[in-house]
Amino acid sequence: MNSVQFIGKFGGVYEHSPWVAERAWVHGITEKHDEIEELADLMARIVADADELEKHTLIKAHPDLAGKAAVKGELTAASTSEQAGAGLDNCTAEEFAIFQDYNAAYKKKFGFPFIMAVKNSDRRKILAGFEARLQNSVEEEFATALAEIDKIARFRLAEL
Repeated sequence: MNSVQFIGKFGGVYEHSPWVAERAWVHGITEKHDEIEELADLMARIVADADELEKHTLIKAHPDLAGKAAVKGELTAASTSEQAGAGLDNCTAEEFAIFQDYNAAYKKKFGFPFIMAVKNSDRRKILAGFEARLQNSVEEEFATALAEIDKIARFRLAEL
């Protein structure tokens, strides 16, 4: 692959953040781009080494779970698939309201959306995650959000 093909293929692994794939290309991953763990590890290191503003921007690029963007059909294809796989596209009106309340409480406390790698999960586990993680400090949740983003990226790389 050349750089355009590489970024075209892997630019969406981190939600709305092609800069991660761009930096991976610059780091010379080209000969190992077909080895998921090598690429996943490199991309996670790139995010870990990013400055605080880039990390905050990356976190804020993620949509709310069962949020208004999902209802309006405004999610990326990957996010749509991940949320549907967890059954979030089949929320009852009551469940949707609960998700909205948790999303609002979480954003109010932490200043960014709740992020959870929802593959192999379900609504019950996600709601339990909200409840547990709302007890965390901002620092703990910032680190947890980045760790969950790296999990999402690994799942997305495996899909590719």
